[in-house]
Amino acid sequence: MSEQAAVEEVPVWLQVNGRPVVTWMCTPDLLEELAIGWLHGEGYIDSIDQVTLRPCATDLGFWAEVPEDRVAAVLAENRQPVLASGCGAVSTFLADPATVETRPARGAAPPLDQLRALFKSLFALGERYRDTGGIHAAALVDPASGSLLGHAEDIGRHNAVDKSIGAALLARRSIVGAGLLVTGRISAELAFKGARAGLAYIATPSVPSTLAVEIARRSGMILVGRAVSGTPQHHGAVPPGAA
Repeated sequence: MSEQAAVEEVPVWLQVNGRPVVTWMCTPDLLEELAIGWLHGEGYIDSIDQVTLRPCATDLGFWAEVPEDRVAAVLAENRQPVLASGCGAVSTFLADPATVETRPARGAAPPLDQLRALFKSLFALGERYRDTGGIHAAALVDPASGSLLGHAEDIGRHNAVDKSIGAALLARRSIVGAGLLVTGRISAELAFKGARAGLAYIATPSVPSTLAVEIARRSGMILVGRAVSGTPQHHGAVPPGAA
């Protein structure tokens, strides 16, 4: 680890149909993935075919063009920006479990030994973590092969998740029923991103928030806290066949 370790942090902006919508404070890589993943998590797109993304040549930013009806649907939710547990401007909508559609459970989380192996692989990919010790990571877990997809590191845990989901969308991979590994706390905002993506579970060595647990219950998703400990904690949906 570097004696004078520091994590890169830069502002990156995004406009949707000519309207400024967000500026991230983030680690400056996988920025296209970040933009696509964020657009998906906020409800502007369901697939890569619904967006045209153009990078700015002179600045760190993007112009996105999406169908106007999708913009209208997002605006109709009347979200108000707040400072929340994500340490940035998010939306009160994301923290309101009552807005999440109730769905049946999508599946079970992996057993303890498999979860530990997955997190071991996630940590092994963390080049920036080895250099600085101060960064978050995320990766999707393919439900068929059990392998990691779209590993990303970022100064923000929500950014790392958006980058992972964005990478899968850019590769035209289905993410419904996939798992998600994160290194930080599972907040309401992260749970909502997972619910919108149709994930089966989100696992973390840390813990979920109470609002995240309620969102998981409603959306049919499982949250696994303390996932690398001897006694992982399962929250949220009851998987098929479970008591």
